[in-house]
Amino acid sequence: MSTTVLVTGAAGFIGMHVALALLARGARVVGIDNLNDYYDPDLKRARLSQIQSCPQAERFQFFKRDLADAGGMEEFFRNYEFDSVVHLAAQAGVRYSLKNPSAYIDSNIVGFLSVLQGMRQLRERLGDESVGKRRHLVYASSSSVYGGNKKLPFSENDNVDHPVSLYAATKRANELMAHTYAHLFNIPATGLRFFTVYGPWGRPDMAPFIFSKAILAGEPITVFNEGNMQRDFTYIDDIVEGILGVIDKPPARETGSADFAFPQTAPHRVLNIGHHRPENLNDFIDLLEHVLGVRAKRIFAPMQPGDVPSTFAEIESLQRLTGFSPKITLGDGVKRFADWYRRYYAIK
Repeated sequence: MSTTVLVTGAAGFIGMHVALALLARGARVVGIDNLNDYYDPDLKRARLSQIQSCPQAERFQFFKRDLADAGGMEEFFRNYEFDSVVHLAAQAGVRYSLKNPSAYIDSNIVGFLSVLQGMRQLRERLGDESVGKRRHLVYASSSSVYGGNKKLPFSENDNVDHPVSLYAATKRANELMAHTYAHLFNIPATGLRFFTVYGPWGRPDMAPFIFSKAILAGEPITVFNEGNMQRDFTYIDDIVEGILGVIDKPPARETGSADFAFPQTAPHRVLNIGHHRPENLNDFIDLLEHVLGVRAKRIFAPMQPGDVPSTFAEIESLQRLTGFSPKITLGDGVKRFADWYRRYYAIK
């Protein structure tokens, strides 16, 4: 695979795993990340060390960059050429968006615009048709765009015009922005709506981390919505398989339908990527208790603002496109996470 791929958010949870997988299959990888302190930067640096010490590390370059720095990103795209871009950098977290909304606008809106403008620069500077390449943008959306949708499973054809958090609104905005740039500048783009990704090297603000830390310390955990929550937990290896499968299949501009205002549709699509199996949150905690060997002290609380009771991914579109088939069961995935957590924090 003699391609060069830009991975934004390379020091992040999904970014690290994607970078390692791309290197393993022969790509050159350029990673950027601003290494902010939303959570422990030492964990981000440790993830980078995993990439920089892998057998294919000579094909990896890392740059500390802030996507919201429009001028800096314009210069960056002027100096480098990429065959594909996997855009994973974002300000994550539904609950944090209630406390620091401006961080979501800076990173998820302004930062995403920098990436779109960078793709536009590449196309205008290099002329994709003349070199036989169709540079593909694969970017992270989120299951949160479905808001309070009660119809399960969530389908890409469902209405997503009623987000219930600012985080969700920014992710939906990303989809609309990408569609616009695909239409105006013929930039192939695929948005992936991630469903509750978990696994080794995960984020400390997510349930597996929060629950493991509290359980092992003998502290209570808060279970929202009185425990009546379901999540489509998707293991990181399955997510990476889906991302790599999509990279090689950029969408094409197609002929529009008779009732469409334009003669051709934009080369843009949005796909769910999940396990297609919602799990009860209490069952997830039961599994975590089992592998950690410690009982949790559960405190039940009402639903938090911006949260949703259930997520469930319809994944037929991704399956048809790539053959995507999630393989890691929740029991196996939770064990892998717990084993990594104990090793990383040296807990016996």
